[in-house]
Amino acid sequence: MDQQKPPEFILDVFTDPRSVRDVVKGILHTIFFNRFFPSLAPRTHEVLDVTLPYVNDDELETLIEQRAYALERQLDAERLSSSGGGAPIKGDRMSGAGTGDGGSGGRGQITVQFFERKRRKAWLSRGDEEVCWETWTIKVTVAEPRTENERAKVRRAMEQTLFTTAMKIVTFVNTHKDHIPPITTQGGNPFPYKINLESKETSWVSRIRMY
Repeated sequence: MDQQKPPEFILDVFTDPRSVRDVVKGILHTIFFNRFFPSLAPRTHEVLDVTLPYVNDDELETLIEQRAYALERQLDAERLSSSGGGAPIKGDRMSGAGTGDGGSGGRGQITVQFFERKRRKAWLSRGDEEVCWETWTIKVTVAEPRTENERAKVRRAMEQTLFTTAMKIVTFVNTHKDHIPPITTQGGNPFPYKINLESKETSWVSRIRMY
């Protein structure tokens, strides 16, 4: 059982450069709202006119802010280093916006992992080990609109994909429950987690564990 690969849920997020941080924070809060088990008063906030859940925990808020800001900077650097900037947006279909000739607004990825503490079974090893029981991969595509018409199209696409992504999260957590480990502690968060910023440059990779 321990050798089985944990479930991985993949989310595709679409945004413009100015909204990267808000969109990513909204998605991360939505994930943790369903996977952060301490008792918290339900809260919501607005992102692009979409109402999303919000986890009111200082440590988690700080980590989410740090990761979203780091991704924003990474994508800004990638966008500024490209020769052509964002690609023109053609048509009403936005799934491939910003990826045509002339470069793109950039792509990035953030991964969230949840872990269970288990006693090591090997007789030569002592203490506990952390075993991942679930992974969320958020793939962010940035399109940089050049005209007012493109901005309007991007805005509509951002709102639509953000709402769709939030609904996917709800569907995933409601249909995949059997793999969640039993909660054996009281009070605090029972499951350690990591939020990893993935990058083409290994120097950009950052990992922080919170308990």
